[in-house]
Amino acid sequence: MTIVPVVLAGGSGTRLWPLSRRLFPKQFQSFTGGESLLQQTISRVSGDGFAEPLVICGEEHRFLVAEQLRTAGRKASDIILEPAGRGTAAAIATAALRVRQTWPDAGSLSILVLPSDHALPDTRAFGEALRRAESVERLTTFGVVPTHPATGFGYIRRGLPLAGQEDVFDVAAFEEKPDLATATAYLSSGDFLWNSGMFHLPVDLVLEELQRHEPGLIEACREALESSERDLDFLRLGAEAFKRANAPAFDVAVMERTDLGAVILLDAGWNDLGTWGALWEMSEKDAEGNAVYGDVVLVDSSESLVFSNGPLVAALGADNLTVVATEDAILVADRSRSEDVQKIVARLAQLGRPERETHLTVYRPWGSFRTLALGERFHVKSIVVEPKQQLSLQMHHHRAEHWIVVRGTAKVQRGEEELLLHEN
Repeated sequence: MTIVPVVLAGGSGTRLWPLSRRLFPKQFQSFTGGESLLQQTISRVSGDGFAEPLVICGEEHRFLVAEQLRTAGRKASDIILEPAGRGTAAAIATAALRVRQTWPDAGSLSILVLPSDHALPDTRAFGEALRRAESVERLTTFGVVPTHPATGFGYIRRGLPLAGQEDVFDVAAFEEKPDLATATAYLSSGDFLWNSGMFHLPVDLVLEELQRHEPGLIEACREALESSERDLDFLRLGAEAFKRANAPAFDVAVMERTDLGAVILLDAGWNDLGTWGALWEMSEKDAEGNAVYGDVVLVDSSESLVFSNGPLVAALGADNLTVVATEDAILVADRSRSEDVQKIVARLAQLGRPERETHLTVYRPWGSFRTLALGERFHVKSIVVEPKQQLSLQMHHHRAEHWIVVRGTAKVQRGEEELLLHEN
């Protein structure tokens, strides 16, 4: 059986500000200097048995997805653009319909739904759980064996074990994020698992269950595909139809209602990396319990996360803190308040601060630009134009532009004249 990976690449990751921002959120970031979370997700589902991934994202992130696929040396079977966010049920319905539309043998296929922004270090254990999912003719989700009473995750209460299956259970209930006392009770009972948000779904079966429980959603997604338009490497869903695809999350829309659900135990070091606290929990720590990333010097500090992808950060007597430094913003917070970082983002929005949305480097379809200096009568940028890409022609009546080719060769059009410029 071939599995079609469906990678959900939307979201803004506000609780991981200032590294994650609306126009360059956490799924496109690297926390360890290697592959981004999106690239790691795609790497986990490559090789025999997997089709090329189908990626679903929003309009504003389409070129980031395409570029990260290119640099990872991977192709997508499709990059589907949602005209508006409509949740996981709409995304999964659209993906299943697209697979049926695209693959002639769709009836024998399954989709593997993966959020693009999770950490899953033990790929061998994940592969074993996936093989168990393939042997179950059900809608399966992956329940993570909890290691502590986390309040930032949803939970799944497992039911009776499935006959003849190892570590596969009926789904008794899905539970929202609990308070600490409830999470502690969940852990003590042994019946609760963290909800990973990952699903293995036979195509025909998931479409049948969606039709049964959310017929309006299926119809809206079908019309959105029928009215979609091809734009370069992207498939733009019909906006009017897709905006009618209102439904709760897939957990609620289908998994809580179906009699054909199952949960598979997963013990693979999974973490949704939703907060800086989550990064601290999964990080290697020094003897004082500090997790350190980047250029950091600590003295008399303990139980802290200090992260820098910009300047040197030196901390003295920092206990139970989160300190995150980027090139244009620094976050200092009590480590226990990781969930509240989005309040900072909301305050920045009220103040109209650009740091809420963008970094100093801004990405465009043709490449990127970065502000080096900005004054009353000047703006100096470093501009990177990807090979064979181009900027649009411009005309300015009230300013002059001076360009220097630092690396590579540029073909420049000035009026009717074309110039070929080399370095310097």
